Amino acid sequence: MRPVAIMHADLRTPLLTSPASSCSQFQHQDEGGTVISIIGTGDFSRSLAIRLVASGFRVVVGSRNPGRVVRDLFPDAVQVRSQREAADAAEKVVFLAVYPEFYGSLEHLKEQLAGKVLVDVSNAARLKTGEASNAEKLAERFPESRVVKGFNVVSAWTLQTGAPDGSRQVLVCSSCSDSKALVVQLARRLGFSPVDMGGLGASRDIENAPLLLFPFWERPVLTTFLLLLFFYGYAFIRDVLLPYIDRGENNFHQLPFVTVNQVLPAVALVTLALVYLPGLLAAGFQLFRGTKYSRFPGWLDGWMRRRKQLGLLSFLCAGLHALYSMSPRRGAERGVLGAAVQQVKAGGDGSQWEQTMWRSDLYLSSGILGFGVLTLLAVTSLPSVGNALNWREFTFVQSGLGYAAVALSTVHTLLFGWDSAFLPATYLYHLPPLYLLALVLPCILLVGRLVLLLPCLESRLAKIRRGWESRVHRDPREAAGSDPQPSWDA
Repeated sequence: MRPVAIMHADLRTPLLTSPASSCSQFQHQDEGGTVISIIGTGDFSRSLAIRLVASGFRVVVGSRNPGRVVRDLFPDAVQVRSQREAADAAEKVVFLAVYPEFYGSLEHLKEQLAGKVLVDVSNAARLKTGEASNAEKLAERFPESRVVKGFNVVSAWTLQTGAPDGSRQVLVCSSCSDSKALVVQLARRLGFSPVDMGGLGASRDIENAPLLLFPFWERPVLTTFLLLLFFYGYAFIRDVLLPYIDRGENNFHQLPFVTVNQVLPAVALVTLALVYLPGLLAAGFQLFRGTKYSRFPGWLDGWMRRRKQLGLLSFLCAGLHALYSMSPRRGAERGVLGAAVQQVKAGGDGSQWEQTMWRSDLYLSSGILGFGVLTLLAVTSLPSVGNALNWREFTFVQSGLGYAAVALSTVHTLLFGWDSAFLPATYLYHLPPLYLLALVLPCILLVGRLVLLLPCLESRLAKIRRGWESRVHRDPREAAGSDPQPSWDA
């Protein structure tokens, strides 16, 4: 079925003008029906042509062999001509939708492309570091044209179905500001959100962007995996391997379920603590330096930018722990507790079992509340939800409720262990139980947070974050008393 062009209501919005040879001569005027050319007839070219026609532009597609192009693949309004005719027809903008290795075959079009904006939509075939980008090489081949890098992070599917079904962002860069502004305006006309990345040198990062696989997830995933590996290995050695070697006790049946359900909450708790620990360290740096204008170390900056991913991985582990805990095998343990309740009702000594009931209910309640708050944190991390909150609301949820989730999860773990941490029998082979290892980092975090709430530290940190600086960082004239102005930002 041939695509149908949907005409927008803003077809006469000023956009393009007649060609000009100088970068400074680019203006944004449109008399209607501006001609935009596309060199290339591949999937991206066809999708881009559909999008341009739907937005009110006239489109000419250039091909080396126009007669071999299947016309049904393009809308009726699109003209398919030779590459030279397409370059001549363009009033201002020419999209190069061909592979970079074919740029050399376009050099015979230098005269027709002179003074026009060449939009390079190519991607790198492999990750490049220190090498010239495709756009930079194109600029060297066509020095009389204005090269703009853009639209390479937009898929052909997104161009056809519309921006809401894919990423709305279009990364744009160029050494000619007027040409870049032209493409930025064009991207808005097509329904996308352009992002100005700077000069043409930024095209290296833009071309590498589609090749990156979850760049902000690599370290959080690796950290979570290493934690899982550490805690699982520790539980295996302490609870399975050593009892088997020492007493011949066979506990290998615990590995696929019991051990996993011990490891998951431990990893969830430690990972959640890792979400808020960098904020605590950042506050310590600011207090020590007496200013907020000094950059954090690179490792801390990278850690803070990956807190969202760590939080979602913590939520994943906590959710899996909740599913494991609701399995039929856990029903047998609840049956033992029910038998104890019946014994109390029958007239036995109820003091011990009453304490067990209180501990069990508090343990379950704190765990459910902690998981509920963690779920709220995960939901508000979604852009569609987070964008609906103002800064104060978002900070309250992610910071205030985040520490509440850490506290509830820590209480949940403490109630699980109860007083066993003080019993020598708990330390099998002189090794602490798994839950005690998981409590170390969250307890350090909560204690550090309570320290920052001391009035002397809290007030000083608040002043620093509002722009106050210690005397070490002030202007020498101000420190000497010649300038009585306070060191505050407006």
